[in-house]
Amino acid sequence: MTDVNVAPARDDSEDTVWVEEVSFIDRVPRSVSMIFVFVVFIALWQLTHALALVSPIILPSPGETFGDMLFVGHNLLTGGYMLPALWITILEVIYGFALAIAIGFSLGVLVGETAYGERAIMPYLVAIETLPKVANAPLFVARLGFGIESKVALAAFIATFPIVVGTAAGLHAADENARMLFKTMGASRMQTLIKMKLPAGLPQIFTGLKIGAVGVMAGAITGEFLGGGKGFGELIRVAASQLNTPRVFSLILYLSLVGLTLYALVTFAQRKIVFWHKERVGGSEH
Repeated sequence: MTDVNVAPARDDSEDTVWVEEVSFIDRVPRSVSMIFVFVVFIALWQLTHALALVSPIILPSPGETFGDMLFVGHNLLTGGYMLPALWITILEVIYGFALAIAIGFSLGVLVGETAYGERAIMPYLVAIETLPKVANAPLFVARLGFGIESKVALAAFIATFPIVVGTAAGLHAADENARMLFKTMGASRMQTLIKMKLPAGLPQIFTGLKIGAVGVMAGAITGEFLGGGKGFGELIRVAASQLNTPRVFSLILYLSLVGLTLYALVTFAQRKIVFWHKERVGGSEH
């Protein structure tokens, strides 16, 4: 008699679940990772200064920079001469970003919604974007003067193009089946734009806004460097001319806090408005 090996019956009710293996470095909490990177950065900075790899005139020590940051912070909190300068720069950034949103969104809709905008307008926008930004600063100053207007214009000039691209890409991201559905239901072009294309394209639009939020600070400070003014950029220029590099570093770090705040506000608005969209950037998912 031949033995027959009967394989055990398979339970079809059991589904195979594929679980992606997460590496050790990805399991480290975000706060721990950020602290580790900061400590390594400060250690390398201090080592470079201690070994005199870079002249102290160009690269101050972390201690000198931190001490000057305390001085600048005390000056700001007590209402010293740096507070009005910081407020002027903040106004330039806010006005420039608002102007960039208005212009960038309008051009983005024109490019993303019409063939004329894509074929006739977009090439000129790309050509303008390729121009050196610093080289255009004197033109804004010559036309708008040494006041806040030229800095706002340059800040908007730098931040507009990412918003245009993000808006146009968002409008093109709408699902083709949804387009056909709206067309079948007799929706007008404006109704399709407002009720379908814009909501579907919000993730890409906010991506352009976040890139613009980073660039608008660079535009405002560049305008102050080359066109005078009374903002933080002018304080940085004066400190650099006096070879006061700890002051230059501390002022730049405070400006970075302003830029981070603007970026965080845009990200917060994205999470509240586009709450249904999950985005994974830099190991964080929201």
